[in-house]
Formats: sequence, structure tokens, C-alpha cells
Amino acid sequence: MSSSSRQSHLDPRAVSLLLLCCFLWGINQVAAKAALTEIGPLWQAGLRSAVAGLLVWLWSLSRGIRLFERDGSLGGGLLAGALFAAEFACIFVGLQYTSASRMVVFIYLSPFVVALGMPWIAHSEKLSGRQWAGLVLAFGAVAFAFVEGFSSPHSDTQGPQWWGDALGVAAAVLWGGMMLAIRGTRLSTAAAEKTLLYQLGVSALALCAAALFAGEALPLNWSPRLVGLFGFQAVVVSFASYLAWFWLMRHYAATRLAVFTLSTPLFGLLAGALLLGEGISTRLVMALVALAAGIVLVNR
Repeated sequence: MSSSSRQSHLDPRAVSLLLLCCFLWGINQVAAKAALTEIGPLWQAGLRSAVAGLLVWLWSLSRGIRLFERDGSLGGGLLAGALFAAEFACIFVGLQYTSASRMVVFIYLSPFVVALGMPWIAHSEKLSGRQWAGLVLAFGAVAFAFVEGFSSPHSDTQGPQWWGDALGVAAAVLWGGMMLAIRGTRLSTAAAEKTLLYQLGVSALALCAAALFAGEALPLNWSPRLVGLFGFQAVVVSFASYLAWFWLMRHYAATRLAVFTLSTPLFGLLAGALLLGEGISTRLVMALVALAAGIVLVNR
């Protein structure tokens, strides 16, 4: 599918699917950090990719989708898979040094990487001045919502917090680069299942090998808590939500999709309020209003 044939505006189906994905991603970092008490970061990232990759293969087999035919996507697939593996290595290792809320803010710098790079790939996706203002407003809303936590020390980290923050920024650059790699290579016309399997397969091999090299201990006894946290990440997030995301990437403009991901950190706070009874501050309500305004500007 060419860039010109992609829908430049998001219809209700795309918006609904995006909001669901962002909600799931908003609580994913919390699940990943919680699981670190029972499993190492590299094993957690690698094994979840392996399980999700198996599910993608079984899903494709049941639907008759050909994953292994030659279509010129191998180079782009290996590149996207390597970026995917590096991104999650940064995220899971970084969560040992910084809080989940800080990590999710830095990760969602990625729309800036996409917005800067997409005009070189698809001229039709160049942002106007108004849309740039919307993007800045949307990210500013996210930063505003979390600024209170920037000055608060966290006792559950294992080292300097700036190191975890830096890994979060690196993950954002890698995520943006992965999106550009997908759109700029033959992966842009490949099935969503094949695109996802490239990333899960390469990352599973790379991250599990890295875990062995680093000497991380693989847990032998999996508690119900760990099974639940891991299952949510592998099945719901890495399989279902990523499959939906790559389908959206194939059918809609990447710059329009990217700005919606800025709602993910705020969905994380909302989920905490609903599931854990955490209060919602006036700052959060103001941030939600500013975020909505930014999304309207970009997608208008």
C-alpha cells in the first residue's frame, strides 16, 4: 500500500482501536516493573517476545496468512526487529533505575522522531505549522501531568535515576526509528502479522541471548502473580495490541497515529485511579484537556 493510498484522517474505528491500545500500553510499564521483582529485565523482555511470536505464528496459520514467502521484506524486517529488541532492552533495564511513570514519559518522545523523519519518506505526511503546534501542545500536556514526580525521590530503584531516564530517551529514539524503518522499507506493504513476527522473532533471539550473556537467572518457580503479569504483557500487549498497531500503521498516516500515543501515560494514571484508588489531581484534568486539544490540531 502506497503512502498516498493511506487514509490521512482517522475514522471512528481507528480512533477506538488506538485508544484501546494506548490504554493497554499505559499500564504495561507498571506490569513490567512489578514483574522485575521475580524475573530479570532481559529474560522478561525476551520470553514475552517468544510467547507472543508463537501466538502470531499460530494466528497466521489459522487464517492462511503466508509469513515465509519471499517478498523483499527481509532486510527491513531484520532492521525493525533489531530496533525493537534494542528498544525493549532499554525499557526493561531502565526500569531498574527509574520509575514507571518517568519511563513512560521519556518513551513518548517518539512522535517527535516520527514527525521529523516521515517527510523524508512520505512527502504527503509533512506536518504544517498548526500540526507541529498541536504535537508540542500534546507532549507538553504529558510532561505537565508528570512534572510533580520529577522532583520526588524513588526508593525502589537500583542506581542513579538519570541513567534510567537516559535509557528511556534512547528507547524513544529506537521506537521512532522502528516506525520509520517499517514505513520506509518493503514492510510497508507486508501483512501486519509478518511485520510483527519479524520484530518478535528477532527480539526474542537477541534478548534471550543477551540474558544468557549477562548471567541473568531464569526463574524456575513462576508464582501466580508473575504468570499474570507476564501473561498480560505477552498475550494482551505484545500479541494483540501490537498486531492491531501494525495494522493501523499499514492503513493510516503514521504522523496521525503517533500523536495519539501521547495519551498512553495519562491512561496509565487513569488506570491507577480506577484499579488502585489513586486520586486524580487538577493537574491531570488540565493535562487531559490540553492533550485533547493537541490531538485535534494534529488530526484536523
